[in-house]
Amino acid sequence: MTPPPSAIRALWAVALAGLAACAGPQPYGGDVADVPVPDFASAQIAPPPGVRPDGCWVRDVAPAELQTITRQIEVAPAQFDAAGQKIAPARFRTETAQVILRERQALIFETPCPDVLTPDLIATLQRALDARGLYRGPITGVMDVPTRLAVRRYQSANGLPSGLLSIQSARSLGLLATPRDQL
Repeated sequence: MTPPPSAIRALWAVALAGLAACAGPQPYGGDVADVPVPDFASAQIAPPPGVRPDGCWVRDVAPAELQTITRQIEVAPAQFDAAGQKIAPARFRTETAQVILRERQALIFETPCPDVLTPDLIATLQRALDARGLYRGPITGVMDVPTRLAVRRYQSANGLPSGLLSIQSARSLGLLATPRDQL
């Protein structure tokens, strides 16, 4: 029995809608887009002991970095007859294991204070990250999720896997001046 045409059209509509949802672009290459990016206000902390008390500090968590290793293990060797002809191929099983490349770590670092992070500075940050191929959005002057993901990509390459802008990164991007006593 053939289903009525209306039922077939309804099934096609559901299937196409599902495909359209799956075919959407991956956000910024899919590299770090699934890692939560904290906002500045929720990450701000009091300055740690022994540092400049007038600086702004944040706490973030760098997730553990895992690698999945898959290998084939021979369960039974190939079997040959007396004439040397293969009568049964070797049998293998797949073994998968995850290895921790870097443990989860708490990060505490200095960041530009909120009064310094003006829309003009954030727009300059977006242009600097765009020039390095790390930011792929419009220049808005807003520290939005795409901007924080680009900051994470930039800082991860320099050993700080965080989407919160550090003072060191702001200085290395040419956004903030480096004090003479720190040259």
